[in-house]
Amino acid sequence: MKSQQSTQTMKPATAAKKLGVYLPATPASFQEGVVSRAELNELQANPPEWLRDLRLNGPHPRPVVAAKLGVSIAGLARGGVTEALTTKQIEALKQERPEWLEKERATQAEVRKEAARLKNAKKEKADAEGADERH
Repeated sequence: MKSQQSTQTMKPATAAKKLGVYLPATPASFQEGVVSRAELNELQANPPEWLRDLRLNGPHPRPVVAAKLGVSIAGLARGGVTEALTTKQIEALKQERPEWLEKERATQAEVRKEAARLKNAKKEKADAEGADERH
């Protein structure tokens, strides 16, 4: 008996997240249907005009906004940014450099520094244990 492989599909919200776009800004046809894995791959490989425009100009979802500003998603919320922002709005924030943004960037830099320190410490410990086993 031959088993038929079903086509893997996902909700539009999942596909939008994977594409890095804000779902409410996508075309109605995208929001109302389901997206197959093959369609997602095609959108990533050959993005249509609407997808290129959204990625370039926004509005961008919070994870993208946070990355472009160099802060965490929680940092955005602490700064009062709860909505999707366009590229122009993000650039304006970068120019204005509000106090909350500077503070959140500093916090994010400390978090990254600590993560790197922990990673190095773990690697050094693993290297030392490996050296001990060889002797």
